[in-house]
Amino acid sequence: MIDAGELKKGITIELDGQLYQILDYQHIKIGRGSAQVRLKLRDIRAGHTTERSFQASEKFTRAFLEHRPVQYLYNDSGLYYFMDTENFEQIPLDKSKLGEALSYLKEGFNLEMLTHKGETIGIEFPISVELQVAETGPGFKGDTATAGSKPAKLETGITIQVPFFINTGDTIKVDTRTGEYLERIS
Repeated sequence: MIDAGELKKGITIELDGQLYQILDYQHIKIGRGSAQVRLKLRDIRAGHTTERSFQASEKFTRAFLEHRPVQYLYNDSGLYYFMDTENFEQIPLDKSKLGEALSYLKEGFNLEMLTHKGETIGIEFPISVELQVAETGPGFKGDTATAGSKPAKLETGITIQVPFFINTGDTIKVDTRTGEYLERIS
C-alpha cells in the first residue's frame, strides 16, 4: 500500500479491481476542509481516461508490473507480433493494447513488454526514438532553427512539426511521450 502523498505520474495502481496508470496528479488543499488528491487515470486494459478525487489520507495498492525485453517483428491482420529476446517466443498483441505506441512502432525496435499476473497489458517505449523523415516541404534560404516549424511525415506514418532546416531523408529523434521533435541525428 502507498499513501496518496507518494503517488506520481507513471505509477500503476489497482483501484476497484482495475489497473490504472496515473497520468496527472494534483494535491489540493481548500480552506478549512481536508486535503484532497485529484488523479487523472488511464484504464490500462480498456484504454479510456478518467478523473477521480480522493481524500489525501487514502491508501492505494500499487500494481507490480513485470518487464520483459521484446523486439517488434511485424503486423498481420490487426495483430502485432513481438519476439521475447530471451526465449525467442513470438507474442501477438491486439491493436487496442498498443494505443498511441503504434505511431512510433518500427520493425526491429527493442521495447519492454508489460505483464501483470501473467497477462500482457501493453508495451513500454523508450523516452525517445530515432525515425527517418519520409516527406516534408523544402527549407528556404534564410530559415533558421528557431524561426518556426513545418509538418513532416515520418517513416511510421505519424506527422509531427519539425524546424525548417529538416529535409526528407534526415533521421530525427522524437519524444514518445509528447510526439515532439528533439534533435536531428543525420
